Amino acid sequence: MARINLRSMHINQSGVITAVKVGGELGRRIREMGLVPGTTITVKQRAPLNDPVALRVMGGTLTLRNNEADHIEVEVE
Repeated sequence: MARINLRSMHINQSGVITAVKVGGELGRRIREMGLVPGTTITVKQRAPLNDPVALRVMGGTLTLRNNEADHIEVEVE
């Protein structure tokens, strides 16, 4: 299994979050959305210019900007 940045994931690709590599207000905000290590996510869509990205997390949909997705490491198959 490879570890990649969330920004590098393709549409319909799934993985498990292994790390959130940012602290402070942004790190807190990401964690409060449920994006914590051990959470399974799936990339569902991308906007026409690839920013933002829509994620399927715990039965709901979240959108993240690429600069936020850069701080999330995901393990994919």
